[in-house]
Amino acid sequence: MRSREHLPVALTIAGSDSGGGAGIQADLKTFASLGAHGTCGITCITAQNPKGVLGIQACEPMIVRRQIEAVFAELRPAAVKTGMLYSAEIIHVVVEFFKRADATGRASSRAGSAPPGREDGGLRRIQKLPPLVVDPVMVSTSGARLLKRSAIDLLKEELLPLATLVTPNLDEAQIIVGHDLKSVEDLRRAAKEIHRRFGCAALVKGGHLRRGKEAVDIFYDGQTELLLTAPFIKGVSTHGTGCTCSAAVTGFLALGCCLPDAVASAKEYITQAIAQHQAAAAHSVLNSFWR
Repeated sequence: MRSREHLPVALTIAGSDSGGGAGIQADLKTFASLGAHGTCGITCITAQNPKGVLGIQACEPMIVRRQIEAVFAELRPAAVKTGMLYSAEIIHVVVEFFKRADATGRASSRAGSAPPGREDGGLRRIQKLPPLVVDPVMVSTSGARLLKRSAIDLLKEELLPLATLVTPNLDEAQIIVGHDLKSVEDLRRAAKEIHRRFGCAALVKGGHLRRGKEAVDIFYDGQTELLLTAPFIKGVSTHGTGCTCSAAVTGFLALGCCLPDAVASAKEYITQAIAQHQAAAAHSVLNSFWR
């Protein structure tokens, strides 16, 4: 990929995966592969490998907030994603930051530039919030719970209305809409219901349907609907695919793509990352640098 004089910045707010396949590690690899400068706010440290999650240690909400503020102060992102947020306290920090940033941006737009030298927790002279992609990480591929049950309602009621896009897999979409999804048509209805209820676009991923020969995702933003398909690739670990897909959307948004194009490009990106997987020790891993 050609070098750029100025790299766009992308921010991920998510958990760390010691196995390197998902979370912050997957997101930063994806950003780098697309030509964006990756920044991060780490929400949790996990002890995990491709077989499972051995332990989780949540970060203090204050340090999560300070990481986000530090990035916005000097490396203002062109796009942001959230991944594993784990607790209501951490979700609250993210929600309050973006609500405050939105209020600051609207006030700045009315009053003009902020006074020279004035700073407010990384919100100096914010004119417009970057797009926010929410990957509603709830359960790991191995079955470990990555979002406390007590935090689900806050994620739905407070974070999703701030999002540009939410990217649930089948299980997460069922939790969000409150009923089972068993067909592609169910995915389509779920995407429209999410948009109607929360005001954000939805990419509902149907990889877990496992009924046909294709992995089918549905995108809906209130105007555009996309049916995105790719062949199922058997025998490859899917650990980290959700993180990588949402990071790819975020990376393409940071590069200046419109949302439908970013989603379509991310579908191709994750399909090829799976198809061109590589071996690390005894495990297959996604090839984030296939491009």
